[in-house]
Amino acid sequence: MRHPRFLAALPFVVACASAPPPAAEPEPAGHVVSATPAPTPPPAAAPTPSAPPPSAEEQKRAADRQALEKDFAKLESDQQAALSRATPELRKQTQELAQKQFPSTKAALTAIAASPHRKPGNAERDAQRHPQQMLEWLGVKPTQSVLEYGPGEGWWTELLAPLLAKRGKLMVTATDPNGPKDQRGTFYGLRTKYFLDSLPEAYGNVQPVIVEPKAPSLASIEGKVDVALVFRALHGMNNSGQLGAWLGELHRALKPNGVLGIEQHRAAAGQNPTETSKRGYLPEAFVIEQVEAAGFKLAAKSELNANPKDTKDYPEGVWSLPPTLREGEKNRDKYLAIGESDRMTLKFVKVARAGK
Repeated sequence: MRHPRFLAALPFVVACASAPPPAAEPEPAGHVVSATPAPTPPPAAAPTPSAPPPSAEEQKRAADRQALEKDFAKLESDQQAALSRATPELRKQTQELAQKQFPSTKAALTAIAASPHRKPGNAERDAQRHPQQMLEWLGVKPTQSVLEYGPGEGWWTELLAPLLAKRGKLMVTATDPNGPKDQRGTFYGLRTKYFLDSLPEAYGNVQPVIVEPKAPSLASIEGKVDVALVFRALHGMNNSGQLGAWLGELHRALKPNGVLGIEQHRAAAGQNPTETSKRGYLPEAFVIEQVEAAGFKLAAKSELNANPKDTKDYPEGVWSLPPTLREGEKNRDKYLAIGESDRMTLKFVKVARAGK
């Protein structure tokens, strides 16, 4: 029998056993429940500054590089065409022409001007360039040593080389064809080399005289030249600040009483040569003054290449006119009607330089 005290306490125990657990106490205000902290995000990368736009000078250099690359590519293509044109028959005809002894300079130049070895289209310019009359007027003979400054694409070389091949000597100034390919001078040197290589029957005896345009020197041919020819080139010398230096070197290369022949696009009298040379023209009085100051005496002047239709005021300077026609189809008929530029034609003789 259970004790009465035990029975009396039983309801209390049961009541305590069935009571729900007390509710959790609320967190005091402002208390933060601790947890694993989120990783700190890396700092945002600073924005990459945009490159400044290329300057006008940088744009010009880039355009010049692209133009030079195109010119090199065209040069290779043109050379392949020139080699393809040099058939065995053409080579034989040219060899016979170069080895023939003509009775006079006029007879030789007449035959050479009509020869098929000339580049297609070149003979069409004879009427405005008067090559036979000019070379005769300057006194060029098949027995002489002649220096041609800056042969370009070979317009004059193709006439001079056969004339001098048998009994004379032709020398041409040229830049180094093996220079850096990003230099315009290398292109010009390679163009000359390719031209001479294209038809050795005509040009095999031509002597390139390698020069540095910024420091011209003709020491290797000092006193060896009878006639030096500078055609349409003085403005370039003036633009580069090398006119005096080049005239001095030409004086150095010529024999005593040697002849310097000059053909140059002619600016209007009294104009500023620094400005006109940028357009390809120089005043005649300025040219005579500069050449005589370098140790030459003016011997004769000719209006053989005068052209009164040349107004000398074109957007692209003298290069608006033929043969360059730099404006393309714009005003093409107008420029063809004007023809090639108005040009002075001057003959100088070497004399002793002042103080020497």
